[in-house]
Amino acid sequence: MKALLARFDALPRDKADTLLLLLAALLVLAPHTAHLPGWVSLLCASTLLWRGAITLQGRRMPPSLLLLPLAGAAMFGVARTYHTVLGRDAGVAMLVLLVAFKMLEMHARRDLFVVVFLCFFLVLTNFFYAQGIGTALLMAMSVLALLTAQLSFQFTGALPPLRQRLLMGARVLGLAAPLALALFFLFPRIEGPLWGTPGDALSARSGLSEAMAPGTMANLAQSGEPSFRVRFDSRPPSQEQLYWRGPVLGTYDGRTWTRLAPRLAERTARQPLSLALLGKGIGYEVTLEPSYTHWLFALELPQRLPALDGNIARVSGEFELTASYPVETRLRYRMTSYLNYRLQAGALPEDAGPWLQLPADSNPRALLAGLELRAEPDPRKRVDAVLRRFRRDNYVYTLNPPLLGRDAVDDFLYGSRAGFCEHFSGAFVFLMRAAGVPARVVTGYQGGELNPIDGYVTVRQSDAHAWAEVWLARRGWVRVDPTAAVAPERVRRGLNVAIPPRAPFGIEGLGRFMRLDGESNAWIAQMRHAAGAVNNGWNQWVLNYTPQRQRGVVERVQSSLLDWRMPALLAFLITVLLLWRIFQRRRQIDPVDALYSALCARLARLGLARSADEGPSAYRARITAATSLAPSVQAAAAEFLERYGAWRYAPRRHHEHPAATLKRLLSQVR
Repeated sequence: MKALLARFDALPRDKADTLLLLLAALLVLAPHTAHLPGWVSLLCASTLLWRGAITLQGRRMPPSLLLLPLAGAAMFGVARTYHTVLGRDAGVAMLVLLVAFKMLEMHARRDLFVVVFLCFFLVLTNFFYAQGIGTALLMAMSVLALLTAQLSFQFTGALPPLRQRLLMGARVLGLAAPLALALFFLFPRIEGPLWGTPGDALSARSGLSEAMAPGTMANLAQSGEPSFRVRFDSRPPSQEQLYWRGPVLGTYDGRTWTRLAPRLAERTARQPLSLALLGKGIGYEVTLEPSYTHWLFALELPQRLPALDGNIARVSGEFELTASYPVETRLRYRMTSYLNYRLQAGALPEDAGPWLQLPADSNPRALLAGLELRAEPDPRKRVDAVLRRFRRDNYVYTLNPPLLGRDAVDDFLYGSRAGFCEHFSGAFVFLMRAAGVPARVVTGYQGGELNPIDGYVTVRQSDAHAWAEVWLARRGWVRVDPTAAVAPERVRRGLNVAIPPRAPFGIEGLGRFMRLDGESNAWIAQMRHAAGAVNNGWNQWVLNYTPQRQRGVVERVQSSLLDWRMPALLAFLITVLLLWRIFQRRRQIDPVDALYSALCARLARLGLARSADEGPSAYRARITAATSLAPSVQAAAAEFLERYGAWRYAPRRHHEHPAATLKRLLSQVR
């Protein structure tokens, strides 16, 4: 590293400044390659390489007749790609290209500053796409590089080494940090995301939908993106008790399960919703990631609706929790849920038709099997019979089941016998309805990963799950998870344990080495937990710093200021800082210089003040010629000035420090 810095410092001044600016611009532009079209990234990389080659080889810059058509073609390409030149994506692409082309058009010192300020603005645009702590650290490095480049342009004489300029840039960044923190915590905030534009609300996000077909959940299980995080007030429940309720699906067309039609949903919503909560409630706090949908998630079964900041929670007749407005920012809400409950246990629903509906001329073999189950008078035994079938007949739980035909349930039950949770739950509900038992599919999430460092349970998209509910007399709607009959480890310990990981790159054993359950490699799990805790802390305290939280902070500060202890503490800290500063300044003053200043002050009181341009030798000559001083005072002052001048300006020798002698002579000047 030192050798590289030395080689960089050895470059000519103009080349070193240009290369430093290119490096800073590269740090700013590189993250944009993740969302820009490939041709834009390739064009920017080629432009920067071209500018670097020109700098190192000392060639002339390309003429404007070449740059103008190239820039015009690039702008036309942006318009064709995005069908507009306005908005977030098109605007960022235009700005990235502008910075790249400006590198080939830097002729004056002013052009350097234009590029620097454009890069500063591009730093902000990176937060339109990602606000994680990694992005923040990378942008801090980019700002440091830009400040270093800007400082380098300011030097007119000798240029300090690059390491010293980096330290100067870091010092400037450190001086600005307290003001930035104060503005972050106290400047009035507006509703909405920390960074974003109005068009971001339409950005696509993966997550649960209102429909379920074969392959829906399996595709979602490939994503490790967090859906929400939960912090329990006490010890979290066991893994198999963590069922997070989401959309309830009641309509089946032979292949896809969807929610009830609006007309039927309104009819079920008008029915009285009887609920009996048993046992002790579990308190927890949910931090929901932006999904741009209306769905809220809670542990089955919540006691009451959550209180939302800037939004209103609602409950449907199927006990689905939704928000009035799409969740476009991180949403935090408190809940209390009961694991034991009775939902609509009083009597059969007034209109059970939607929960018994089956499509005509679909899955005849499964329909016949369900009709045969009606010979059993006890609905509970009908449920047990289907679960025994799943356990007994060698069904396989897999993320990659075979494709199914038109009669998907028949193909699954009597053909492939391999599927994911949507296959088992859909087939189970079909059989139950055919057997005359009201049933429905419930989607949501099951399980979650506990981080032992910060105590949060992270529920990821890969925890998406589908189960069933059947209505039984005197018990109401009862949860039945057919997947647990085939793969109980999925419910007890999670997807990573139930389905062995594939061998990455075809290397056997590497998948087990990279398992996420923490059993195979404890140190990998510990690193993941540490990174997750840091990222969650960043989300909780920075990205989730809402106007409501800001008002709470301001109110706490105001109440603290009204208490006498806080002003006293502030006064004490200020006094300590002032005393420390005075002590530091005194330590920085040389004791010999302090004695010289004291001598000049005493002679000034005796009528012989030193002129501003008068050195010790000239001052001594004037003191020696003065007649107003006593001979002893005159001799002591003259000797003091002679010794001081020799010490300060003559070549240093390893002789005794003159402070003691000068202090003795100063005492004689009265």
